[in-house]
Amino acid sequence: MRMSLVSACLALGLALTFGEGPASYQHQSPAASLATDFGVKVFQQVVQASKDRNVVFSPYGVASVLAMLQLTTGGETRRQIQEAMQFKIEEKGMAPALHRLYKELMGPWNKDEISTADAIFVQRDLELIHGFMPNFFRLFRTTVKQVDFSEVERARFIINDWVKRHTKGMISDLLGEGAVDQLTRLVLVNALYFNGQWKMPFPESNTHHRLFHKSDGSTVSVPMMAQTNKFNYIEFTTPDGHYYDILELPYHGNTLSMFIAAPYEKETEIDLRRPLENLGMTDMFRSSQADFSSLSDQESLYVSQALQKVKIEVNESGTLASSSTALIVSARMAPEEIIMDRPFLFVVRHNPTGTVLFMGQVMEP
Repeated sequence: MRMSLVSACLALGLALTFGEGPASYQHQSPAASLATDFGVKVFQQVVQASKDRNVVFSPYGVASVLAMLQLTTGGETRRQIQEAMQFKIEEKGMAPALHRLYKELMGPWNKDEISTADAIFVQRDLELIHGFMPNFFRLFRTTVKQVDFSEVERARFIINDWVKRHTKGMISDLLGEGAVDQLTRLVLVNALYFNGQWKMPFPESNTHHRLFHKSDGSTVSVPMMAQTNKFNYIEFTTPDGHYYDILELPYHGNTLSMFIAAPYEKETEIDLRRPLENLGMTDMFRSSQADFSSLSDQESLYVSQALQKVKIEVNESGTLASSSTALIVSARMAPEEIIMDRPFLFVVRHNPTGTVLFMGQVMEP
């Protein structure tokens, strides 16, 4: 079951990336397609390593952070990131396209609440390459934030507090104890928050205990939402021959939908190092090979951690979700009744742009 879910995750993600879902729009954003395509590839790597764990992931979040990382790197390190992402952040039109995508996601016409923010925290006394700060602002419309990582706990508090404020308290401890130390020079963060109400809420009276069938054949009794209504759906077949129905559950603003193939309340933390290395981005994790010459030539820098935390809550009224993705750079020392009673996949998509905000696999309740 797990391997078919891996294939289905990729097939589902790519289908929605290219607008083949039931709520496709005519003018989807090419920038969103590139960012989501990269995020889905990383998600596939994460799922393959997850065994039978629940996984929740933000393709948009990881693409945002790696786009910022591009600007700090040089040489082979930058080439590996650009090749994996299939775009260059400094190529003509890319940064404006990503900014237009940002405005589309934040627009009041969505009705369902979305907010996203990027930040780069740099060691206060690190001598940056001339022009880096204005260039970063030009491309990402946010300033470089300076902190003192020699005061480890204070620096950790500043970053965690920024994430907490931008996820409305859902993620309060992105960086745990030991995540940064006195050798840390750079932390890049994306925070994403989403609060959506179902267009057709699930009646609370229909929530009853039912058996959830786990992938190992065992069952567990859990509260399960249910409703009878008409929903859009499509069918697709994975490369290994498994058939899936995809149901669309629209949120009340109609610009966002959850797509499900096959109640979730769990916070997950994902180590992104191995998935990113599997996509060819290896040099940035190696102190002897990483090239951060576009940021600073004062010290030898490398990525010591790449992680993402996501929390998502689904109930009868709607969905509350947030994610935060961080890269830490250190200096080296010199059909009609919906009852999901078995493992399933889900995607939360911004339909006008095709941006996949969240996706995941639920292996157990």
